[in-house]
This record gives sequence, C-alpha cells and structure tokens, in this order.
Amino acid sequence: MAFVNENYLKLPGSYLFSEIARREKQFRQENPDCDLIKMGIGDVTRPLPPAVIEAMHQAVEEMGQQKTFRGYGPEQGYEFLIEKIIEHDFKPRGVDLAVNEVFISDGAKTDTANFQEIFGMGNILAVTDPVYPVYVDSNVMAGRTGIYNNDKGQFEGIVYLPCNQENGLKPALPSTKADMIYLCYPNNPTGTTLSAEELKKWVDYARDHKAIILFDAAYEAFIREDGIPHSIFEIEGAREVAVEFRSFSKTAGFTGTRCAYTIVPKEVMVYDSKGEAHSLNKLWLRRQTTKFNGVSYPIQAATAAVFSEAGKQQVKETIDYYMDNAAIIRTGLEKAGYTVFGGVNAPYIWLKTPGQMGSWEFFDKLMKEANVIGTPGAGFGASGEGFFRLTAFNTRENTERAIERIRTRMI
Repeated sequence: MAFVNENYLKLPGSYLFSEIARREKQFRQENPDCDLIKMGIGDVTRPLPPAVIEAMHQAVEEMGQQKTFRGYGPEQGYEFLIEKIIEHDFKPRGVDLAVNEVFISDGAKTDTANFQEIFGMGNILAVTDPVYPVYVDSNVMAGRTGIYNNDKGQFEGIVYLPCNQENGLKPALPSTKADMIYLCYPNNPTGTTLSAEELKKWVDYARDHKAIILFDAAYEAFIREDGIPHSIFEIEGAREVAVEFRSFSKTAGFTGTRCAYTIVPKEVMVYDSKGEAHSLNKLWLRRQTTKFNGVSYPIQAATAAVFSEAGKQQVKETIDYYMDNAAIIRTGLEKAGYTVFGGVNAPYIWLKTPGQMGSWEFFDKLMKEANVIGTPGAGFGASGEGFFRLTAFNTRENTERAIERIRTRMI
C-alpha cells in the first residue's frame, strides 16, 4: 500500500490561480462569445527582446555543431552569465558578490519553493499577509506547519504579519519567535515597497535572532522612485542573514523561457542541534547538484544578451510599457472612486473592493459585468480579503479597454 504525504492534504482547496482558471473556463463555456480581458495571472504579453532572440538563435546553432556543442552544464550556471549579473545588477549598487554566490535556476518560484528544504522542521516561518502563496504552500507540503484554520484562513504554526490600510500595507516586526522570514519587495500582490531604513530594521532583527530572511526581489527592475533598495544586500549586515531571489520572467519576458537566479552569500549560516554553524551557500550548492541539472545553454546564452547595450535598452522599453499600463490602471481606478495601492514601483495594483464586498464576490462581478479577470485578494491570505489585484502585464489596448469597462459597467 502506497501512503500519501499527508501534509499535502492540509492544503485548502485548489491553488489560487487554478481556481481562477476554473471559474474563467466555466464562464467562457456559458458565454462563448464573450471577450474577456485577463488581468489576473501575472503573465507577460510582450515578446522576448530582439537581442535575446538573436543570441538564442546563435546558441542553438552552436548546439548543432560538433566543435561548439555542449552537454551537461554546471548546475550553478555558466560563469559568462553569472559574471554579467554581478557586473550589471549588483556592482552599480555597491554590492560585491563572488561568482560562487550566484546560482542560476529556472525560476524564482522554483527556488523559493525549494529553498525551504534546507531548513529543519522545527523552524518557525513568518510571512506577510497577504502573501504570495508558494511561500506558505511549499512549507505546508514539507510538514513545517500545523493544520489549516478555516475560521482564520491561516495555518497554525505560521507567524502572520498583517499588511492592511491601518499600517500602510507594511508589516511590523514579529512579536514572537521567527526563524525563516519571507519578504517580497516590491511586493506581490500589493505593489508596495520598503525604504532602506525600513528594510534595515528587518536585517537588524534577523541578526539579533539568528533568523534568515528569504527576500524575493523578482520585481526590483520596476522600481521607479529613488531611495528604494533594489537588493537587500544594499543594506548593511544583510550578507549575514539574507538570501535573495531574482527572475528574468517579468523583466525580460522569460515566463515561458525560464531563467532566474538566487544569491546565497557565504556569510549566511544555519545551525545544527549542537549549535554548530553550517554554510547555507554550501548546503544550497549540495541541494542543487543533487536535484537540479541546470538551465540549458541556449537559455543562459539568451539571458546574457539581456545585459548587452541593445538588450538593456530593449528591456527598459518593455518595463516602461508595463509601467505605463500600471499608471493607466491606477489613475483610472482612482478616478472611478476606488482606493488603490501599488502601480508606482511595481506592475501590480491592489484595490479595495467597494463597500463590504468580498474579494471572490468582486471577482465574479468583475468577470460577469465588465468581462475582466483579476485576482481575489483572499487568495493571498486572510488580510487580503476585501482587496483585489490587477496586473499591468497586458497590451495597451486591453489595459485601456479594461479600465473603461470597469469605469462604465461596475456601477
């Protein structure tokens, strides 16, 4: 008899975006002629930059020649890409990294889900609420949490850090023990950011408590305002307590191509039951070399082209396009009377649902009356109830049409 990992049975219902897809599919079946505009799942709509395509073609040609063919690559990633990442993403911000502190992967979601494997079951995790679901669900699957409390909409054994209108959607430091702290800034789903001063408090907390900050910076390229850290390693002391996840998915259109990277400084330590320190960098390398064969050469070669002069300009144009969409959404919703957050330094707009309307109720109303798909805030946690997320990852035409529909049909 094969027994199930019963931790999977603790997960409530279906995955957020699977439920959205289910409701959308049912609506389309009942309304086959309806023109739905999707602004829910944060998938990009603009094609890969020309510089990336050119480099990918060249790399594919190399794979067809005996002299330039490549088989298994280094699990940590090719140094030609890692060196460009360090040179362009970190050195200009005063952050020094070694080549063996950067790990190329196939997605920030993959890495944030897998990284928890290194930590013992006795660790207590803290998450902002609302929160990107993978941080919680991956720990539930591992058995690090208790059961799901339906009344609270939360798992027992997790420290939830509410982000609401009263605190400006910015979490307070944990008032109880926390060993693994997940932070995402610019934030998904709320689109908010933390200043250097605010982020320093988290670094200091982690240093004082020997905790680890798992920092998701997948949206750093969308930051527009000065004074907002693009990397947690801009903060003094962060190398001792933080791991950072980054992605090319939204910045360069790699959602279907898959390339990302994770920074694990050599100073970050975890401890065994005897109190002896162990290098998190070495443990992550061990995990990756055991369970991961690396990102393919053509994809890494294509990613390196992101950092060429042409690539940087083309990526900037794409990001500008999406952020112009964000401004259209934010401005349009504000004019329509909605309370809105985000959309300034992130491609996500977080809006308060009207009156006492629940977020799934608003989802259905928006889909049926405005024919627009968004993401219910309740899917991101208990504090997300009464809120709703829209994304700027769409065409300009669809973005303008969607806001016009919301303005005229959502009465």
